[in-house]
Amino acid sequence: MKTLRYSALWITLALALPAPAQVQTIVPPVVPGAKPVSVERIKVHGNALEGNLEGDDVDREVLVFLPPGYAAAKNRRYPVVYALHGYSIGAEQWSREIHVPQTIEGAFGQGSRDMIVVLPDSKTIHNGSMYSSSVTTGDFERFVAHDVVAYIDAHYRTLPNRMSRGLVGHSMGGYGASRIGMKHPEVFGSLYIMSPCCLAARPAGPVNAESEAALEAVKTAADSAKLPFGLRAQLASAAAWSPNPKKPPLYLDLPVENGAVRQDVLAKWAANAPLAFVDQYIGNLRQYRAISMDVGDQDGLRAGAAKLHEIFDSYGIANTFEIYSGTHTSAVADRFQNHVLPFFSKTLCATADCR
Repeated sequence: MKTLRYSALWITLALALPAPAQVQTIVPPVVPGAKPVSVERIKVHGNALEGNLEGDDVDREVLVFLPPGYAAAKNRRYPVVYALHGYSIGAEQWSREIHVPQTIEGAFGQGSRDMIVVLPDSKTIHNGSMYSSSVTTGDFERFVAHDVVAYIDAHYRTLPNRMSRGLVGHSMGGYGASRIGMKHPEVFGSLYIMSPCCLAARPAGPVNAESEAALEAVKTAADSAKLPFGLRAQLASAAAWSPNPKKPPLYLDLPVENGAVRQDVLAKWAANAPLAFVDQYIGNLRQYRAISMDVGDQDGLRAGAAKLHEIFDSYGIANTFEIYSGTHTSAVADRFQNHVLPFFSKTLCATADCR
């Protein structure tokens, strides 16, 4: 079998991120006496997504979880946590993986202060936006940091202040939280990064000719849907990081073309790696009230997360980092209830005079 040199990023994704059917999460026990939260399923128009070349929906599903008493306390305003899902899933499946509303109710029942929790959907034709800015997918970075935040502030009783907004994400969402967090400290005041993918620039790596042929044969969304997990991740990455408005029908450049590695494409992918660009945003990171990150000890993404933590420490950026017992997905619901929401309970401002 002929072997080519190819980008190893999709291989890393395939190894680290289990396919949806394989996801197993440990469900925390129900907290006795926890009061119910309410959920609203809404649509938010993405001004930042208009005109995207691959035809992704610009009206996105968003799940909004309102704390107990929200309807009754007409004059009360709340901090907001924005939670970003991973690759291959949308907001609805993310809600099942982190077992909300149960875990939100559990966190409140154990003493976390009331807050609004928002899950925006960023799934695309190729299964994930990478929360990046691309003419092909649309500007999902701005969609999260501006369009969704502006809508929630306009339609719910929020505290419309960066110090009352938190950003968290898992896996691809962890990448999104790191990327958006570094670039938009004017929007968010606290940051939690869970098992982030795609932090490091990836060198070329081996893959077989059949994979290249399968990618080149994709012309429609239906073709993409037939691909295995790793190859779809390759297309998603290319749509986000190496868009090409003059190359229909997919409007992207792949790292291998006609059997040859394209170093210019790999360079574009490398430029989107947080470990490569973090040094440009140290001043922004210093503006956060708190930053936390975690990853499982059996997670293939552990090394990248540890490296990002080391960089934060080298610059003297206050942050906490934990390696817990678990795989990429096994503890995500427990972490959300017992670590993520308590973190934001402590670090987000819950009053109108936030500074």
